[in-house]
Amino acid sequence: MFKKWVEAKAQQRLSGADRKKLKRSVKDRFPNASDSDIDSLLPPKVEISVAKYPNRVLVYSWEGGYPMFFDVDGRGSEIFPTVYALWKVPELLPSFLLKGSEVSRFIIGGADLMFPGISIPAEGLPSFLAGETWAVKVPGNPAPIAVGTTNMTCTEAVKAGLRGKALRISHHYRDSLWESVEGRHVPNTGFLEDVVVEDTSLTSTSQASNSFGGDTSIDQESGKDGANTEAANTNYNLDSSSTTQIDLKNDISEQLITDVGQLKVTENTSTDETNAEEQHTLSMGDVDALLDKCLLQALHTTVKDKDLPMPGSTLWSNHVLPCRPSGVTLDIKKSLHKKLSKWLQSKSTAGLISVKEDKHKKESVLIAVNRSHPDYTSFKPEKRQVEKEQHTDHASGVGRSNKLLEVAEIYKPSVHVNPIFAAVGADNQKLYSASEATEIVFSYIEKRNLVKPINKSIVVLDAILCDALFKGAIKKGSMYPTEIHKKDVGHTFINRMQAHHVVTRGSESVVRKGALKTIQIMTERRQGNKKVTRFSGLESFLIDPDALASELQKKFASSTTVAELPGKKGYEVLVQGGVIDDLAKHLIEQYGVPKRYIEVLDKTKK
Repeated sequence: MFKKWVEAKAQQRLSGADRKKLKRSVKDRFPNASDSDIDSLLPPKVEISVAKYPNRVLVYSWEGGYPMFFDVDGRGSEIFPTVYALWKVPELLPSFLLKGSEVSRFIIGGADLMFPGISIPAEGLPSFLAGETWAVKVPGNPAPIAVGTTNMTCTEAVKAGLRGKALRISHHYRDSLWESVEGRHVPNTGFLEDVVVEDTSLTSTSQASNSFGGDTSIDQESGKDGANTEAANTNYNLDSSSTTQIDLKNDISEQLITDVGQLKVTENTSTDETNAEEQHTLSMGDVDALLDKCLLQALHTTVKDKDLPMPGSTLWSNHVLPCRPSGVTLDIKKSLHKKLSKWLQSKSTAGLISVKEDKHKKESVLIAVNRSHPDYTSFKPEKRQVEKEQHTDHASGVGRSNKLLEVAEIYKPSVHVNPIFAAVGADNQKLYSASEATEIVFSYIEKRNLVKPINKSIVVLDAILCDALFKGAIKKGSMYPTEIHKKDVGHTFINRMQAHHVVTRGSESVVRKGALKTIQIMTERRQGNKKVTRFSGLESFLIDPDALASELQKKFASSTTVAELPGKKGYEVLVQGGVIDDLAKHLIEQYGVPKRYIEVLDKTKK
């Protein structure tokens, strides 16, 4: 809904009557919200403005501040809280918990929430109806990242095998509504540029309540109301015997602490205790030393010059954090510098890296790495065991399959790119993976010093590289480009090579020219209103059609036949009955066929 920025066609303050109407609508829409919750979102002493958009959407904001609610149809029947509102009152809505932080990348990218991405609790799927408003959270982070409406009831979801769309996302972190605020913020350190991860600062419930409360700049906007509330509360004597008069703020904080305690029940207690102990033992000097070590490890192992420039948040989440020792929580706030930008700037001042400030995104960007710096040359990177452990876990997971299948896309140099391979001394008769081919073209760029000095993200095209990338692909009469962005070099170079693929199953392996053909599964009706499922393309994945037909005959208790495809190479297997979904699942689980290589078509559905 807020994927693209749209200019509001009108904006005005709410009158007293409209303000009361809005509060009634919010109360009706969210019956679980208390009066104090609504007052914290719509403070009595703060002016509320409404912005009207061309698509009839109304956005209600604190004047000069943060949007709190938006109305989809402009009639008050479909009011949603923004993430800023949910960060102030996290329990305003029920929430789905994602299976992992990686799923948040898709949500932030604008995708709807699918059932396979939801972590189902041990007691089963929670109860909900179609069209209900739910929030989305990441494991280990109490602040919601999105809000939307359920696509079906919980009963329908169970019948569908927990597949399909669970939540139609209406608004999420980093969309145009979130970015419309001049002083936009995030509720805790787990909110990064393109992903939301566990909040490492959650070491105690008191810290958790602070992270729930969001940035203090929001509360400052309602300073008048807060001051009046506190002034009224000072009339009460907290040391008196009467326990019925309690400060409103204490009520809210106690409720938040209780909610956080309940949320943390599902987490690994032993891991949390270990992390907490580790954080207490690390002094500020230890944290600074660990930060420097992790940065040098990342610069040696994962940060490549071809990936630069790189946002500071990407450097932190994808490169520095993975280099920390197992079981250790690394929090930039516990260092001498307190902020990521200041830490990177100090390293830039020391000459290890070059950093500049992105004024548009308001974050530091890594421009270059000084690999001749004494700190870099004297550091010896450690050999990490993480990759081996992950590989072992993956192999054991696939071990239940009959035979392990490996599919890889490879490329052979064509006449277009042969001069590049010759210039760097690479064999143009070999087959290369996409990463290997990209390394070769960047080796050529480095050898010829083609990176633009004033902008490290731009590559200047010489005659050989220009012909390799664009000769024959540019329309007659059009000018050939003289520059190309680094991020476009790799895939443009690969597209000029000949595509091949290699399929390996057990000890058997085959290399074929062209892209890998998919397995096509189709269900149709025949005479007598009987369903039949047929599929072909098994040979591409080294699957014996006769052996599979015999296996499916026993599995589905139905007759199967194998026949040659008319006018084509290969065989087609026919199974009596509409088993299209079960068949696709069987190929994925038992034969390891990737889901993207299976095409299904059900002609029996109208």
